[in-house]
Amino acid sequence: MNRKYPDHPIVGVGGIIFQGDQVLLIKRGKEPGLGQWSIPGGVVRPGETLKEAVVREILEETHLKVEVLALAKVLERIFRDPDGRVAYHYVLADFLCQPLDGTLQPDSDAQDARFVPLRDLPSYEVVSVTLEVIRRADWLRKNPGAEIPPPGIGKSCD
Repeated sequence: MNRKYPDHPIVGVGGIIFQGDQVLLIKRGKEPGLGQWSIPGGVVRPGETLKEAVVREILEETHLKVEVLALAKVLERIFRDPDGRVAYHYVLADFLCQPLDGTLQPDSDAQDARFVPLRDLPSYEVVSVTLEVIRRADWLRKNPGAEIPPPGIGKSCD
């Protein structure tokens, strides 16, 4: 599967994990977004469910075992090159997850991993679409079983 200049969108997953008023961020070790802070995640493998993929990706990137609690958001990330061609196109399913076991340690595609206070997210230059996913997941964890988020939570930041 060619991730750069793909023939079709690639399905990926992400996991949002909270520890009190902090959220887990990883510093990306690969393109797209090399060096940027984001949520852990990656590409779904053939035959793997979305939930299996997010559990695997979080374990690979952070050494944390998690339980998937709820779907937070489905979104697209499209990155174009200077000529306007689609360099990357991902359809992402981001999930609210709960840590079960393990000691946080960056690995695999992550240069760094840490729990960051929600109030400090702007200093990590997290992209707006990721901030929206984190806000939505935070709302979901505080409103378990809720089906419809309040106004503004589901609104795209693109």
